[in-house]
Amino acid sequence: MISKGLGDTIDKITTATGIKAVVEKISEVTKKPCGCGKRREALNKAVPYNK
Repeated sequence: MISKGLGDTIDKITTATGIKAVVEKISEVTKKPCGCGKRREALNKAVPYNK
């Protein structure tokens, strides 16, 4: 997948390091959504990678 912006890059890094799995587990236990998708899209809009 090609990154559209900063949000996609951060998503790739957190997935590779295992941080995303921990956040998803905490979200599952607390029954509160993490908001990762919305945050990723907002960062992609704020800092897009124009090619």
